[in-house]
Parts: sequence; C-alpha cells; structure tokens
Amino acid sequence: MTTVFKRHFNVPIRTALLAGLLALAACNEAADKTPPPPAAKTPGEVVLQADSPKKTYVKIREVAYSRPPTMEPLAGKIAYDENLTSRISSPVAGRVVGQAAALGSQVAAGSTLLELHSPDVADAEADFAKAQAESTLANRAYQRQRELYEGKVVARKDFEQAEDDLQRARSELQRTETRLKNLHLAGRQANGRFALKSPLPGSVVERNVNPGQEVGPDTDRPLFVVSDLSRLSAVLEVFEIHLSKIKVGQQVSVEVPAYPGERFPAVVRYIGQVLDENSRSVQVRCELANPDGRLLPGMYASVTLESDPSQQAIVIPLTAVFTEAESDYVFVATGENRFKQKPIKIGLRLKDQGVVLEGLQPGERLVTEGALVLRAEEDADTQAN
Repeated sequence: MTTVFKRHFNVPIRTALLAGLLALAACNEAADKTPPPPAAKTPGEVVLQADSPKKTYVKIREVAYSRPPTMEPLAGKIAYDENLTSRISSPVAGRVVGQAAALGSQVAAGSTLLELHSPDVADAEADFAKAQAESTLANRAYQRQRELYEGKVVARKDFEQAEDDLQRARSELQRTETRLKNLHLAGRQANGRFALKSPLPGSVVERNVNPGQEVGPDTDRPLFVVSDLSRLSAVLEVFEIHLSKIKVGQQVSVEVPAYPGERFPAVVRYIGQVLDENSRSVQVRCELANPDGRLLPGMYASVTLESDPSQQAIVIPLTAVFTEAESDYVFVATGENRFKQKPIKIGLRLKDQGVVLEGLQPGERLVTEGALVLRAEEDADTQAN
C-alpha cells in the first residue's frame, strides 16, 4: 500500500519540475534573441529603422575619381562626314534609261548608279570620231607632201601648209579625246549612252531621280548622295567665349535622345576659321565612329567636352546636394541604415552635376538621391528630443 502511494505521488512532482525547467530555458533563449540597443547617434547623423519606407527613396553610390567636365554640354547635330560623302549630279543632259541604284543600297567606288541616253554624249562621240578621221587624213597628206618636198617636186610653202594642217588635226583630236575622258567614256563607244558612277564607296542615302526622267547639269538637287555611314560627324556651334576650352584632337562624348544614358566617343577634327557675327559662334566638327549604324544623320545631339585625361576630380549629381545658410551639404552612408551629414565645397557647377573641391574622398558611399528625405528625418529626430 505504501509503495503504490509513493509512486503516484512522485509522478506529478517530476512533471512540474520538468515544466519549470523548460519555461526557464525558454525565457533565457528569448532574452538572448533580444536585439542590442542601437548605438548612440552623433550630431548630424540619421538612423532609419530597418523597416522604414523612407529607405526606398534613398539611392547610394560609391565616390570615385573621374575626368571632370569643362563646361555645360553643347547642342549639336549628327551629320555626314564630308570626307566620305559625295553628292552626285549628271554632267550631261539626257533621259534616264533602265533602273537607277536603289535607295539604301551599298555601292563600290566606280559602280554605275544610272544610265542616260544623252545627245551631248552622242555629239562628243561623233566629234571624236570625226577628229580621229581628220587626224589620220592630215597625217597622210603630211607624209606625202614631205616626200614630194624632199624630191623637190613641191614648194616649201606647200609642205609647211601640210605640217600646219596636221598640228591642227592632232589638237582637235586631243580636245575631243579629253572631253570623252572627262565624261569617263571610252573612245570606241558610239551609242550615246552615259553611265553615272559613284566616286566613293558607301550607301545610297539620297536619290532624287526616277526612270525616264530628264536630267541635266543644272538640276537643283544632286541625283544621288552616297556616304559611308560607318563614320559620321557631330556638328556644333561654340560661342566665342568658350573657344579657349576646345582644340583639335580633343576628346568629346556625344549623347542622342534615341539612346538615353549612352555616350558615344568622338574627336574634334575641325574648328571654323570664321566667326558668325549674328550668333557669335564658330562651327566645330567632331569625328564620330558609327560601326553598328545606330547613329543617323539628322539626329539631335548633346556634346560634352572632355577634360585632359590627366585631370581627375570627384563629380557628383546635384540631386545629392542640399544647401543651408549658403553652404552645401551631402549625406554619406556610414553603416547599415546610418547616414552622416557632411559639408562640401563645389567648384564648377553645371545643370545637373558639380565638381567637388573639398569634403568627399574616394570610397565614401554618397547618397545620390533622398538627401532631403534624410534631412527631414534629422529635423524630426531633433524636435522629438
């Protein structure tokens, strides 16, 4: 009887003790998981909560040296490279026969763009044939008169007359032959046809002629424009007050609205020698590589003049800067969700970026967007305290 009582009495006691030990262990574990209190804030520092929605407005970028801009970007326009472009018109009048080279087609130097049936060419061919025949006849007459003169059969004046006729015939033959060469015609050709050829390789970028059309040297617009579009020009107008900042061989970067955020390198190749008195500007042409053909003549462009490669500075977007009491400040990230306000000094200030003279070092993590959000949070913390 006594043994049974002890057994039933000890079971509840052991269960209660075990439950107490488990509860004590759970309390200790919960205490271990309690996050440590945040470090104390210093003046000018902002700490955001880990779940703060304001974090979505804050963008951070590491500060690094780069080539600083020299001035505001200049407005320009993409154009043909004139060294690789030919505007082709017909030197003779005539009617187009057959098909002309298609717009956009690739042509080689010497390729035929169109053929004309031209009365001018027919006349030039006829004049050459006539001059050739007269030269042959005059040469025979000269040879006969020379033999007769040497045999004392004819007078000297008859021989000199034959010699003079031969010189005139040869001069006329040379004139007509030169005319055919200028038209790129063969001397044996006699069909009145004229082939208009491209002097340069490239693409047919403009065509102002159709089959059957009558054309001539006095046409207002060129019949074809052929250009190598793998290299273009960026043309811009530079005001005289900025001429000292640009030189031949200087590196520039070109941006176009079609590809926002992408920059295309170019080089200054020509600076105008005459100042436009109305706009007080000089035309500048930059050589622009276009191997993939994405850039097109006629596109508007924004051209940034690059500084010397040896010049290095910290350039930041002005969205990172806020001004108080005529001084400029930025925020830098100092830790997880922690930001510190820093005064800076800006030198050259452009429309959307500035060159930092003092206050930032490479490697610091700059708040490029959301500085005003952090500044408002700093004011709120100050008022709460």
